[in-house]
Amino acid sequence: MENRDLPDRKTDVTPATPGNLRIKLPERPEEVDQDAEYCSVWLDGEWRDIRFHDYAEIYRIPGMYEQLFHDILDCQSPDVIAKTLKEQLQRDGYEAEDLRVLDLGAGSGLIGEQLRSVGVGGLVGVDIIPEARDAAMAERPSVYDAYHVADVTAPPEPVARALAEARFNTLCCVAALGYADIPPQAFRAAFNLISDGGWIAFTIKDRFLEDGDTSGFARLIKACEDQGILELRTSQRYRHRVNIAGEPLYYVAVVGTKKSDIPAELVS
Repeated sequence: MENRDLPDRKTDVTPATPGNLRIKLPERPEEVDQDAEYCSVWLDGEWRDIRFHDYAEIYRIPGMYEQLFHDILDCQSPDVIAKTLKEQLQRDGYEAEDLRVLDLGAGSGLIGEQLRSVGVGGLVGVDIIPEARDAAMAERPSVYDAYHVADVTAPPEPVARALAEARFNTLCCVAALGYADIPPQAFRAAFNLISDGGWIAFTIKDRFLEDGDTSGFARLIKACEDQGILELRTSQRYRHRVNIAGEPLYYVAVVGTKKSDIPAELVS
């Protein structure tokens, strides 16, 4: 459904019922870039504007992330990455239950939930936002074996020890790379926690892999492939979600295998 109709922006998207938020999208969406997208939500008797990238604010409101991005804007990324990874596992004769997954930028657990649905055996979430962990524990308390709030480039010693002892063989990162959410340095740190031969599965906005990219990911991913650090198994461009104007936003889903650590000079 490439051009999904969005609700009338002059009216509430949903009625004000318990557990069902009243959300409005901007009346002039054509003037708003993806990085500046926002909505209005009815809270405590007034409308409050919240940017889509203000994740802490969104996670503080129970159920808002899923209602906004998945129910209204029809986000497909968790389902796409889980299915793509499962297909590669089946093609190579791997069992999902043997995976020990690090879910980087785990958020409220929607990605983790999809990974559990395809049978992954071990699953640890990491996010830099405390509100993300709070939302995951409230909304999906049984999804993760552990969930750490930390910057993976400089985690507290107990978290660093726990991450090392987990012996991850799979990294998953969905729709969180670029836009200053997860920079290349954090991706490198998480990538290097995965055992050689392990699986790497991520999604990223298509323009962050093109010439002229300023996020650093186009150069990093190409260098990893060229130097044999990441063996690409499959990649596909797909509709991540629609924007607030109802137009499709395209991302790329990548699944590969890790051959060696990413050296620091590739992200310097």
